[in-house]
Amino acid sequence: MVKSVLCEMLGIRYPVFQGGMAWIADGRLAAAVSNGGGLGIVAAGNAPAEVVREQVRLAKSLTDGPIGLNIMLMSPYVEEVAQVAAEEKVAVVTTGAGNPSKYMELWRSAGIKVIPVVASVAMAKLMTRLGASALIAEGGESGGHVGELTTMVLVPQVCDATTLPVIAAGGIADGRGVAAAFLLGACGVQMGTRFLSAEECNIHPIYKEKILKAGDLCTMVTGKRLGHPVRSLRTNFARAYSKAEFSGISDEELEKMAVGAFRLAVQEGDTENGCFLSGQIAALVNKTEPAAVIVRSVMEEAEPLLRRAAEWVE
Repeated sequence: MVKSVLCEMLGIRYPVFQGGMAWIADGRLAAAVSNGGGLGIVAAGNAPAEVVREQVRLAKSLTDGPIGLNIMLMSPYVEEVAQVAAEEKVAVVTTGAGNPSKYMELWRSAGIKVIPVVASVAMAKLMTRLGASALIAEGGESGGHVGELTTMVLVPQVCDATTLPVIAAGGIADGRGVAAAFLLGACGVQMGTRFLSAEECNIHPIYKEKILKAGDLCTMVTGKRLGHPVRSLRTNFARAYSKAEFSGISDEELEKMAVGAFRLAVQEGDTENGCFLSGQIAALVNKTEPAAVIVRSVMEEAEPLLRRAAEWVE
């Protein structure tokens, strides 16, 4: 069995995090992952505080395992959601889309492990100084908001820049990705796109079907003009948005084009107007399984690969 400092730190069996995907990672999915031995994470997204509290409590009611909460720092409700995290005493807070330093003392005083998502060495160093418990180094292969560096480039640099445990994210969906992450210096992985195929995942059947049928060149990045690039499946919406980025429309009009597009994908499966977020690894996601099976299988696949690594050394 693969051993990791994260397992002891968080009380989990497998060093596998489920990504905090807004509109998707609800209490039911998070609980299923935690019941499978990983760390299930409820995504706050742009939801009001009481909605987030409801999902955290739902997750806790469905599992005895630890539950994490992902907080998007650009949310208009971030102040209230930060308080919910402390009041509900979630095991872990992961953060994205900003700098969580303002809230770290609040969470740490509540006994919460703070594990920010970082996309650069500079942010990794800052979070280390501010007392993070671990770091999620997320490469640009991931779905949703992405940075410039790939996972293979980012992870070893972050590992060199910090003494904290590092969780690799972006482009990981099977045991090969897990083994590679460990050899790069990480001691755990976070997966988002792989969990879109979980039986407990609440996305529209059309969304799930698109993931299961995706090919190797299935995604594209849009939003660079506005300074917040996003990776999604190549759909009519994504192509139209990409074309608009190079047109003469204003930034305000470009912003309006994307409003509600992700919700349309998740809840309605709208193939014309929906934005179907996905990582590049979707081509390796080809069957629907319970979340617990996904957690266990990727680790069981990784173990023999890690053992075989010695074969390359004389």
